[in-house]
Amino acid sequence: MTKILISADMEGATGVTWPADCLPGTPEWQRCRPLLTSDVNAAIAGFLAGGADEVLVNEAHMTMRNLLLEQLDDRAQLLTGRHKDLSMVEGVQHGDVDGIAFVGYHTGAGDAGVLAHTYLGNSLTGVFVDGVRASEGLLNSLVAAEYGTPVVLVTGDDLTCADARRYAPEAVGVAVKDCVSRYAAVCRTPARTAADITEGATRAAALAVRHEPAGPTPRRIEIEFDADQLAGAAALVPGVEQTGERRVAYTAPTMYEGIRCFKTVTTMVSAAVEEWYG
Repeated sequence: MTKILISADMEGATGVTWPADCLPGTPEWQRCRPLLTSDVNAAIAGFLAGGADEVLVNEAHMTMRNLLLEQLDDRAQLLTGRHKDLSMVEGVQHGDVDGIAFVGYHTGAGDAGVLAHTYLGNSLTGVFVDGVRASEGLLNSLVAAEYGTPVVLVTGDDLTCADARRYAPEAVGVAVKDCVSRYAAVCRTPARTAADITEGATRAAALAVRHEPAGPTPRRIEIEFDADQLAGAAALVPGVEQTGERRVAYTAPTMYEGIRCFKTVTTMVSAAVEEWYG
């Protein structure tokens, strides 16, 4: 039995290039929800065609209520909603996931790429793990590795696929658009990206082989902000220390703890952002 977990973000979905495209409640978001659902359905179809037996889709974008369940391939199941232990990769911790796919992903804060960011749309200018600049993909791949689950597929813009080669060099990358700027891209049509994703997922299914879980590895995580008061807010979290005017750092005994602390930091920082000056 082969089980696939799809972590579905939205900024890297087909046709998405503008903040309103993925901001829940806007007309643009409503228009783009079927595009995200199409990308996810294409991945589901490919994994099942490639021999997977079970696919669980975990919503990973903002409210985590973006996919259209009524349009989802009924051979899969959907984990939707917020407040989950592992947020974007919820489900991987149960030890029964053979491969994980990052669908609709994007590059990280401080990097080039369509709608590039890490957790917060703005405010964070860089996240670093053991000195290496980290995207959400890299952060989540380190969590998955602790449960022996390889990243087998990544979809997003062309720069996201390039980023994935750093943390998951064996994974299949499928670019649904080419970055022109943070808010512009040359986009493929949904019919074309669906075909590309299905073909990529079919190949990626063969890579879904659980390996020995990575042993507990302490990780030094540093976060840089665009304003000093945000670093002060982050340092209110136990274990997090302010290391510079706009930078904090903490050491986590495992990436499981590391990502949970990171989520706490971003929650605190979100509450400290002021409307006009950030």
